[in-house]
Amino acid sequence: MKTTTGAEPGTYTVQFVRRSPMARGAALPGPTGPLPRVTRLLVLAHKINGMIRSGEIRDWADAARLTGVTRARMTQIASLLLLAPEIQTTILELCEGSERHDPATEHRLRAIVAHADWTQQRATAQLERRP
Repeated sequence: MKTTTGAEPGTYTVQFVRRSPMARGAALPGPTGPLPRVTRLLVLAHKINGMIRSGEIRDWADAARLTGVTRARMTQIASLLLLAPEIQTTILELCEGSERHDPATEHRLRAIVAHADWTQQRATAQLERRP
């Protein structure tokens, strides 16, 4: 990608270089195995939230009926959206490693979500990361 200053002050022209699919695949390392469960659940929560916002489905109860889970379980999944953005980013960047168990569990995240304040969530998450 090449950026140059545009004709007007404060504007830029961006030129993208098209790469072959082989070059793109080689440049981006992919996950070595399946994603951790908590990552998949957070992605699901964002997907359902987007479907509700777009009007594809009515609400979380409708999503529960469509996916075949209880409304209580759907509430647990939806609560992951209440995590601080930095914590969500960390969860979304998790990939399956050599560890036998997932590095973060939904059960642990429920204790973090219990704090409405993102500062408290970050502090709780820091405490849980330490061995």
